Amino acid sequence: MKQPWDIPSAISLYNIDRWGLGYFSVNDRGNISICPTQNPATPIDIMELIAEARSEYGLGFPMVLRFQDLLRHRVETINKAFNAAIEEAAYRNVYRGVFPIKVNQLREVVEEIMEAGAPFHFGIEAGSKPELLAALAIHRDPESLIICNGYKDSLFIQNALLGRKLGKRVILVVEKLEELQQILAVSKEVGVEPMIGVRVRLAAKGSGKWATSGGENAKFGLSTADLVAASNTLKEAGLEHCLKLVHFHVGSQVPDIGTIKRAVREAARFYTKIAKMGHALEYLDVGGGLGVDYDGSRTAFESSTNYSLQEYARDIVWNIMDVCDSEKVAHPTIVSESGRAIVAHHSVLVVEAFGSIEKDHGAIPVAPSQSDPKLLADILDIQRQLSRQNRMESLHDAQQIKEQSQSMFDLGLLELESKAKIETIYWQIARTIVDYCAGMKYVPEEVKDLEIALCDQYVCNFSVFQSLLDHWALGQLFPVMPIHRLDEFPERNATLVDITCDSDGKVSKFIDLNDVRETLPVHRLNNGEPYYIGFFIMGAYQDIMGDLHNLFGRVNEAHVFLDEDEESGWYIEETLEGSTISEVLSTTQWDKNELTRQVKAQVDAAIKSDRLKPNEAMKLLANYERALKGYTYLHLGNGPVKP
Repeated sequence: MKQPWDIPSAISLYNIDRWGLGYFSVNDRGNISICPTQNPATPIDIMELIAEARSEYGLGFPMVLRFQDLLRHRVETINKAFNAAIEEAAYRNVYRGVFPIKVNQLREVVEEIMEAGAPFHFGIEAGSKPELLAALAIHRDPESLIICNGYKDSLFIQNALLGRKLGKRVILVVEKLEELQQILAVSKEVGVEPMIGVRVRLAAKGSGKWATSGGENAKFGLSTADLVAASNTLKEAGLEHCLKLVHFHVGSQVPDIGTIKRAVREAARFYTKIAKMGHALEYLDVGGGLGVDYDGSRTAFESSTNYSLQEYARDIVWNIMDVCDSEKVAHPTIVSESGRAIVAHHSVLVVEAFGSIEKDHGAIPVAPSQSDPKLLADILDIQRQLSRQNRMESLHDAQQIKEQSQSMFDLGLLELESKAKIETIYWQIARTIVDYCAGMKYVPEEVKDLEIALCDQYVCNFSVFQSLLDHWALGQLFPVMPIHRLDEFPERNATLVDITCDSDGKVSKFIDLNDVRETLPVHRLNNGEPYYIGFFIMGAYQDIMGDLHNLFGRVNEAHVFLDEDEESGWYIEETLEGSTISEVLSTTQWDKNELTRQVKAQVDAAIKSDRLKPNEAMKLLANYERALKGYTYLHLGNGPVKP
């Protein structure tokens, strides 16, 4: 019986209308549609975009698509949410957000954020010397902030103070007490008063995967005793007025709004008490933690959030105001370091599935022969008599035969061909039983386990370690789904495996409203037709944290802008080619010229010994040199490739 299916069914199955935030949907052609400003009147058909990236620019897969207008929209949305909350609460100060550059240091991303944030005096946060040097160069607005977090040495501090001399509002956040002495010493040498912040170590702990970022045993921050000592040190130096900011951080991707409320109230209390000690505080930095609802469940599950952006902003504003009013302290400028919520949605990774491993697909004929044991006839009889009524009994009988065949094989009593036939029939029976149970209110656990065991493995042209490091290392869930053929029923279930030679190079956990799925609904691969799978909400951390496992490098990129003057409504503004083989080899001290020289020497020796003809040898050497200039991933032969 044909499964009822339509576009709304696809949207519901993959939960797009919940995690997509109005940015992603499915059009009537069955393709993913992207609306970078949440305006349904300006959609981008992802398949049309890919076709242009391939035909006009020669980009192969895997490929990252960046939607710069979506990035700008996220910056504007967060700033407007805080401004609306401030106006609603009659809060007597302003919001000055900063982008934590560690979340995505790519120049094109940071530049777009700074430009979009200019009307809001949106600043930047740096946690290392390289990040600070980049921040100093790109920062232009004297009203916006540069927040300096992380451990610091004298060179870090000198460059932060250079920013002060250039008229920038650079705040050095003290992470440990010893840093304060160093900041004061260097500032005296440079001849400029620093703007200083302190990170307080809250009792309130975070939640989710990064819960250990906060609490009394956190890596960063000053204890209550350290704060008093820091205050005394500044007063002794006559620089108590230089303490401008109180900062805290309870961890990235905080799923529960209750955690945020408790932390903000505690930090606001620290702010007011420090202000009463005679310091001219101006800023309360609530750090990062604004989560992204990766699975769309809107719960306190670690890959979700039980709050909206608007609720987040209102709770921060109200709780700071409530504490400050109770302490009769002026309202501070509110600073937040929301990076994930700004950049996550703007980036989509597209990979091509080029092969499948199916357990229930018969690769051999299963008709019994005289040499086959009685076990094969028995399991064929089970298959013939299988019905909805006897499905569980048939499953148990088939499992027993499969176990017996394994035991006979271990003892050398069963030939390989017979074992293959028995296993083929077993998986066909299993598939039928799973189909019989589909849609039932109660499905036995053993059938659920069987469904997972039956799932296909789709082989995809990418590296989990390069493009999905958080998934491999931390189990972070991302929305994953086919980006086309969504007007067709996805009749298969699969896990995704990459092209590395590591068994961990796989994706076997997927988002779901109620739990974590262990398989992904997909379509059967059609011979000769490409099949594309998209990984969504990929813009935070994954772009920069990739590992060169198997020397698979950075992937191709296309940057997309909306433009009403274009016939399609959009255009590809820039493409960035992924790493070449010679580039990734150079990161591990392999020089391409030296490699070519050594291979050429071996080719010359082969010619002299008559193992290779000269013409053949030169072609082989040319292929080697051309490969060094090529993309590290597979070229599957279904599109153009750049030389």
